[in-house]
Amino acid sequence: MVNLHTSIGKFQFNNPLMNASGVHCMTAAELDEVAQSPAGTLVTKSGTLEARAGNPEPRYAGLALGSINSMGLPNLGYQYYLDYAVAFQAAHPDQPIFLSIAGTGPADYQQMAEAIQASAFTGLTEFNLSCPNVPGKPQIAYDLDTTARILDDLFKVFKKPAGIKLPPFFDLAQFDAMADLLNRYPLTFINSINSLGNGLAIDPATDTALIRPKGGFGGIGGAYAKPIALANVRAFRERLRPDIAIIGTGGVTSGRDVYELILCGASLVSLGTVLQKEGLPAFARLTGELEAEMTAKGYDAIPDFKGALKTL
Repeated sequence: MVNLHTSIGKFQFNNPLMNASGVHCMTAAELDEVAQSPAGTLVTKSGTLEARAGNPEPRYAGLALGSINSMGLPNLGYQYYLDYAVAFQAAHPDQPIFLSIAGTGPADYQQMAEAIQASAFTGLTEFNLSCPNVPGKPQIAYDLDTTARILDDLFKVFKKPAGIKLPPFFDLAQFDAMADLLNRYPLTFINSINSLGNGLAIDPATDTALIRPKGGFGGIGGAYAKPIALANVRAFRERLRPDIAIIGTGGVTSGRDVYELILCGASLVSLGTVLQKEGLPAFARLTGELEAEMTAKGYDAIPDFKGALKTL
């Protein structure tokens, strides 16, 4: 049997799989189901200052190689998820949990950070700077000045383990600039990538966009995103301080995909579209396939191949 244990900072996980924020995490009941599954850990829905209904439906559609969505951050409010995370920790002190929050402007992050800092929560907090599907709001992380201002303000008040969720980047100069910025802060992890922003899919029967919000524009997930996710994980692993771990997200449909994200440098791998399509059984299937891939390659444990991608 191979050893699937992995870690981020001081936190230990039995295996590297988790849900992606936004999938099977809206309610306490859904989060409990992930916690009771073979997943190594779980993350809450990205909570905002106030609860949000999200964008009008239809706002999600399955595609041949993935999905398109423009959910608009529907959530029950960050306090709901903070309360859940505190209660979860009390009931499961040896099972780490991620709390995800998202702001629609810089001031939101500091206000929520102050509340989390003052709370009993001692797990990992993910500050989502990459929400591509809120009409009228840009992806914050594409603006380095705004990102720096948010992080400056955050770490004046926030002293608990923290990471940020990033959108995909597409240029080596972008990787250089963002990594230089992130290396200035006491981050425990990054999560890369969020969906590929503002794709478009069309119903061939009606010549109509598949989703309603934003004239049919939405984030693309699933296998379409895998090469971009691999590149982002690899690029940031080469540029970030060694103590900043990476959660690899995007394009997982098989255990081989999980293996490749780890090979590029991920410590954990989160499941989005595949979890939406298959439900909780995806965790057991992908865990078994990852074990088989590691056995075939002769690896006994994740550190044996994490970040060990070869180049020509």
